This record gives sequence, structure tokens and C-alpha cells, in this order.
Amino acid sequence: MTTRDDIVRSAVWASELTDDELDRARRGVVERVFAKGGYICHRGDKLDHWTGVVTGLVKISAISRDGKAMTFAGATDGGWFGEGSVLKDEPRKYDLVAIRETRLAMMPRATFMWLFENSTGFNRFLVRQLNERMGQFIATIEYDRILGPKARVARNLSWFFNRVLYPNTGAWIEISQEELGLLAGVSRQVVNRSLQELEDEGLLAVEHGRIRPLDIPALTAYDA
Repeated sequence: MTTRDDIVRSAVWASELTDDELDRARRGVVERVFAKGGYICHRGDKLDHWTGVVTGLVKISAISRDGKAMTFAGATDGGWFGEGSVLKDEPRKYDLVAIRETRLAMMPRATFMWLFENSTGFNRFLVRQLNERMGQFIATIEYDRILGPKARVARNLSWFFNRVLYPNTGAWIEISQEELGLLAGVSRQVVNRSLQELEDEGLLAVEHGRIRPLDIPALTAYDA
């Protein structure tokens, strides 16, 4: 099993840190495992950790006042999230749910804030991360209002190939139709039909238990 030292040294932000900063990060990180369907935190809870996915899949979502479910993002291997809430020291404004069994690396706020206040490299990473995340959330609000189910499937799939947010994603992603449906807010049947049509359009290839994108920019901008 990957050790805590391995987890920290292989993290997307590790290359920006000095050896002393890496050691401080390593000593602060703890690990937790969540079963499929388990809540990592509920909206309104205080999750006092910056969180990275070692293995698994997490849905970041919320329910609006009129009862409408909205998914902001999914996070998979190598992705870190929650820096905004940790910086502002505020309760989470969304639910975090493990869509499959998920192993998390969790950095306590004290360690995170020490790096934020002392590490130039860590701050460079945070600026890139927050900028990329903001773009993703703006796009999510846009498509939630105007896009159809197939476009939602296409764009949710394309998220995982953003190398800033999810550096460990390779040429394909292992994800079930059920999992993709939970992220896109559509049924498994809609996902199945959408993937078949997107494959016919030459944008992706559906393989056993995994999906290989063939045109990521087209999936990212899909609006049919």
C-alpha cells in the first residue's frame, strides 16, 4: 500500500515545495477510507481539512432551496479540493459523497495555513488551482441551466482530463455508467445512450469498464 510519504511526494503540489516544506506537509497529512455511498461531509458541516483523492471517486454537489440537485464537480485520483473553504475557515457549502470506495489524504487546516503563509511554491499552486476551479464552476452553472443530458454527460466526462485539477488521469478513465450518471445528474440509461451517440460522433471510445476520450476539446465544449 502507498505510504503517507509516497502520497505527499507524489501530490500535484509537491514539486513546488522545498524539502522542509514537504516534511511539514507529510507530518500533517492523515488518511481515511469511505465506503461507496458514504458522506465525507454534509453541506453546513465544518470539514477542517484540505482533501486529496488517493484512490476513488467523490461527488461535490448541493441541493438548491427549490429541491433541485446540482453537481459542481467530481474528484478522482490525484485531485485535491476544498481549499476555498479551508482558507476562509467556513462550513462547506456542498455535500461530499464517495461514489465508490474512496481513500482520502486529508491535510489539517493548521498545516495548510502554515504552507499558505510560508511557501511561495504552494501559493503558486493554489493560484493555478483556484483559477481552474473557478472556470469549472462557472461552466457548471452555465450548462446546468441550458444544456441537455448528452451535453452534461460529455462535459462531466471531460472534467477528468483537466491536467491541472486531475494530474493522475491517463489516456482513459475507469468509470461506470452509473457513476457517470450520478455526476451528470441523469439516469444510467441516459448515460448509455449518450455514450453510444458520442462514440458514433467520434468523440470517445467506450471500452470495458472505462472510457477513452478521442477529442477532449470537443467534449469540453459540447452543446448539442
